[in-house]
Amino acid sequence: MSAPFLFQTDMMCEAGGRTVNEDYCNFLLRKEAVCWVLADGLGGHGGGEVASQIASDTVLSLFAEASEFGADPLRAYMDKAAAGLAAHQASDPRLARMATTLVVLLSDYRSALWAHIGDSRLYHFRDGAVIHQTKDHSVAQALCDRGEIAPGEIRHHADRSSLRRSLGKGEPAVLPLPVALRSGDAFLLASDGFWEYVTETEMEVELSKAAGPAGWLQGMRSRLKRKASGDFDNYSAVAVMAMAGEEGQS
Repeated sequence: MSAPFLFQTDMMCEAGGRTVNEDYCNFLLRKEAVCWVLADGLGGHGGGEVASQIASDTVLSLFAEASEFGADPLRAYMDKAAAGLAAHQASDPRLARMATTLVVLLSDYRSALWAHIGDSRLYHFRDGAVIHQTKDHSVAQALCDRGEIAPGEIRHHADRSSLRRSLGKGEPAVLPLPVALRSGDAFLLASDGFWEYVTETEMEVELSKAAGPAGWLQGMRSRLKRKASGDFDNYSAVAVMAMAGEEGQS
């Protein structure tokens, strides 16, 4: 018997204008569930590229063992990723200050759950429009929440990259209840180096023109490349589209 929903996935992870890529993303498909991850190692802390891969691989390794779906397993994946990061920090003085963001999306082929910490975002699209996006754990987001700046000002605020939480430093935000999927739902996991240059409206426009996740990402990447120049940040994104029955391809 086929799953109620199947998925199409595509990813990009680029160095941008930097010599080192500290972003990392991946996904793992299992019969019971699917897990997508994206992490952005924090520049200036040393070992960002190590931190992002440790966080992502820890989540996927745990998911591979149990393939559990639910808010409690998701929180456990995040907590164990933080513990794994701390263990590596303790074992190597050169990596003692490494840090990373982390965003995780889970689905049991019927519904979806997500969690994040830092300023890597998850967007949920339905009928071509953003119906949910995660809130950054950043100083700029806090100013927005207090009404001191508008949501659109976060992208270019001086304190946009000043994080109030990162993996192991503060509690992750975990969606408490699953969201039932509908055919045509789409998700985007994105590091700040990506969403800084691609607005939500542009994401929606490119989604409306795309036949699948690869085309969607390519359209958004083209927009990013037209705007970015010089020493611009690493950028990564994972695009996921849900389709009913046998229409989808995992």
